[in-house]
Amino acid sequence: MELMLPELSLVLLIGPSGCGKSTFARRHFKPTEVISSDFCRGLVADDENDQAVNNPAFEVLHYIAGKRLQLGKLTVVDATNVQEAARKPLLQLARDHHCIPVAIVLNLPERVCQDRNKSRTDRQVGDYVIKNHIAQLRRSLRNLRKEGFRQVYVLNSPEEVEQVQCRRQPLWNNLKHEHGPFDIIGDVHGCFAELKMLLANMGYMVEETVDAAGEKDFRAAHPDGRKAIFLGDLVDRGPRTADTLKLVMAMVRDGNALCVPGNHDVKLLKKLKGGNVQVTHGLGETLAQLESESPAFIAKVKLFIDGLISHYVLDDGKLVVAHAGMKENLQGRGSGKVRDFALYGETSGETDSYGLPVRYDWAADYRGRATVVYGHTPQAAVAELNNTINIDTGCVFGGKLTAYRYPEKSFSEVKALQTYYEPAKPFLPEDAQAPLTEPQRDHNILDIQDVLGKRVIGTRLYSNIMVREENAMAALEVMSRFAADPRWLIYLPPTMSPTETSHAEGMLEHPDEAFAYFRARGVDRVVCEQKHMGSRAVVIVCKDQAAAAARFGVADGSAGICYTRTGRHFFDNSDLEAAFLERLRQVLTRSGFWQDFTTDWVCLDCELMPWSAKAQALLTEQYAAVGRAGRVALDEAAALLRQAAAHERLPRAVDREASGQNADIRALLQRFTERSAMMHQYVEAYRSYCWPVDSIEDLRLAPFHILATEGKAHTDQNHLWHMNAVAKYCAGEDALFMPTNHIVVDVTKEEDTARGVAWWSDLTAAGGEGMVVKPCDFIVKNGRELLQPAVKCRGRKYLRIIYGPEYTLAENLERLRQRGLGKKRSLALKEFALGVEALERFVRQEPLHRIHECVFAVLALESEPVDPRL
Repeated sequence: MELMLPELSLVLLIGPSGCGKSTFARRHFKPTEVISSDFCRGLVADDENDQAVNNPAFEVLHYIAGKRLQLGKLTVVDATNVQEAARKPLLQLARDHHCIPVAIVLNLPERVCQDRNKSRTDRQVGDYVIKNHIAQLRRSLRNLRKEGFRQVYVLNSPEEVEQVQCRRQPLWNNLKHEHGPFDIIGDVHGCFAELKMLLANMGYMVEETVDAAGEKDFRAAHPDGRKAIFLGDLVDRGPRTADTLKLVMAMVRDGNALCVPGNHDVKLLKKLKGGNVQVTHGLGETLAQLESESPAFIAKVKLFIDGLISHYVLDDGKLVVAHAGMKENLQGRGSGKVRDFALYGETSGETDSYGLPVRYDWAADYRGRATVVYGHTPQAAVAELNNTINIDTGCVFGGKLTAYRYPEKSFSEVKALQTYYEPAKPFLPEDAQAPLTEPQRDHNILDIQDVLGKRVIGTRLYSNIMVREENAMAALEVMSRFAADPRWLIYLPPTMSPTETSHAEGMLEHPDEAFAYFRARGVDRVVCEQKHMGSRAVVIVCKDQAAAAARFGVADGSAGICYTRTGRHFFDNSDLEAAFLERLRQVLTRSGFWQDFTTDWVCLDCELMPWSAKAQALLTEQYAAVGRAGRVALDEAAALLRQAAAHERLPRAVDREASGQNADIRALLQRFTERSAMMHQYVEAYRSYCWPVDSIEDLRLAPFHILATEGKAHTDQNHLWHMNAVAKYCAGEDALFMPTNHIVVDVTKEEDTARGVAWWSDLTAAGGEGMVVKPCDFIVKNGRELLQPAVKCRGRKYLRIIYGPEYTLAENLERLRQRGLGKKRSLALKEFALGVEALERFVRQEPLHRIHECVFAVLALESEPVDPRL
């Protein structure tokens, strides 16, 4: 006996104690698929036989079952389930999660159950309990289908139980194994001429033939094996409904097309079956056209529509097609509610001033990974939102018939030859002034639920990255209070790890460790770039304001933005920002950047100088205060000690202290003189990175990555390409913009690494911060290990700013060399992967919330407790 179980179902094993439900479950299902009431009792009370804890045990059982069904996992409930009251909440779970409830009844003779019960060593129940179970089961048998079970299997003997084979049956809407390519066609509504034109434009060969009964038939196929998918509403309103049906039915019959039902198709079916429906919205025209068709054809139409599946899930779950759309939690499931949503969408039950149902904008809240292509609601143009695409462009109303080509993500369309039916509600451009009663929603508004709580984000480079709830809360505070318009924030730069700690005399960081890191991981050539002492800035420049509005959805008159690595506006003065961006736009225009890159916008990763332009408060309140106080105190102390040393005897108070500590005045003088010199070096170090900014002419921008342009994230280009492109297009005659000095080093050659060390030494001796060492390629993996995209190596002078004036003292250096880099490097890799993911999603034109979740995650990870000096 073969039991066919839907792949997504809730299976209830029903039977008295001793009938062998647990044995049956172990034989036919994976251990993780089975939820036992005994096991749940053990979870809550440490005793599987404790009947006093039934209520909390079944609460646990229902909770686990609900979570599995939510994730689309077949779930088996191993309990007696002989009472309707026990089955009712489980059936409700199946309805809530749009899963198919299945009953497998072990209706064994009472004597078999009693004998098995007596032979049990773990637990026995009284004879009367089994009698009651069997009586309750017998009363339930005839009503199981009425209760809501879609499939009921009754096994009446041990022999039948032994012979059972359970088979998993894919749901009819599961076509994940079909990968295309597909041509998905919107609502045809009897526009046969336009349909033939559209198919021809896409390369389909359409031939009119005659079937065995002498009736008109069609053959239509694509020479490259492409498959058409029709989104329903084949009928009503248009002039040639019968021919449309014949063509689509022939393509489906021959395996060259799929079709889902539309609400108009279902209404026609009901009418053809004799149902009482209102002959409105074009149904009358369809019925009139079908009057001349044979009864055999009408019978085929009824069978065809009756057999259509509500929606399909295709290409490993990446694509979903349905007439009116499909929410994420309904995809790939089977229930009456799923079918209703596929046909009608989600409505409020009200009608607007045109007499049409008011529909909820489900696509505005869609967050699914699958692309949903649908129709049903006519639009003047294709409507793309949150990974959903409405391709009903109202052909029958004088609009267009549109197809979405997958996986190319392109469109093909033909203009309607005429207006066949006047729409009840205007939607074409010439009717744009017509009043609309439905509220219009800003689809760029982000939902706080997209970022709150613990989240796991999948990235191409680093698999899954977890963002903890407390980090998300910290990022939300920054993002909501200080960040720029999130539509601009398509990338946040990652943190950068320093080199391994050096043990060279007097050094904390040295290029040798950076070269060794990459050499040990199979990277031969690295690019060493001068590390500018400025502030990290991401600059987005658009060709004009129209490009900014079209691509970023920002219509405030701006044509770009300059923001910090925490997503804040770099400039407090909007006029200064506008002038700055205009200068850069002119440079790009003169250099031919827009034409060469075929783009209207660019995102650049840069360093903006001076450091004091953004860090003025830090400089004034922290560095300058320390420098001023330290110099005054140490200089005065050193002067007093020199005075004392000159007199060869200390003043009485100092003498008592010195003799008490057994100190030598000259050694003390030497130490304070060294500390004073270090403090002066500290002040000199940060002063070299600061200059007054009175106008835009005092700024300097050094781009080092051309991150992205239209349709392209340039992470596939190596760093030399980026350096050369920046020099060519961004650093022209305008002194505001400058290239980044760099050299290439072969880390496998001793003389080359010595040249790299010398280059770094010259930079740092001249007051430079240091250098950044990067593998030549933008993204490098050593096997499965993602390598650091960049390692910074800072100079001895600059590190005095970071670690304090006296960090070079031997005792301090020894302590600082104990620093750990593991967490910093892990964060650097995760943030790099998230940044690349955000860029790639943006250039793929994914929904704003998909881009924002990566950007938000970078900011969240920045709140991890890591030594800020690293």
